[in-house]
Amino acid sequence: MITCRLSTILGTRRIKVADVCRATGIARATLDRYYYDRVNSFDRGVLEKLCKFLQVQPGELLMMVDQQDLFEPWGIRGPATGLLLGKKT
Repeated sequence: MITCRLSTILGTRRIKVADVCRATGIARATLDRYYYDRVNSFDRGVLEKLCKFLQVQPGELLMMVDQQDLFEPWGIRGPATGLLLGKKT
């Protein structure tokens, strides 16, 4: 599953969604879908504007997450793999 990390990035940098709207011209409703990770399809133009504004690569904004990892607490060992969940080795 692909997840959008916009809320995490904005929170870390203490940037408001309204500031992103003003700076990029992206509609608030569109940004809200990205912020709350409710995007069904990703628009290249929106991704480009967000990446330029935030000075990140698309891979930093969008991330592939295994669905089982969504339900497991971070830092515990997975039963089948023995690997630490959340860390790719």
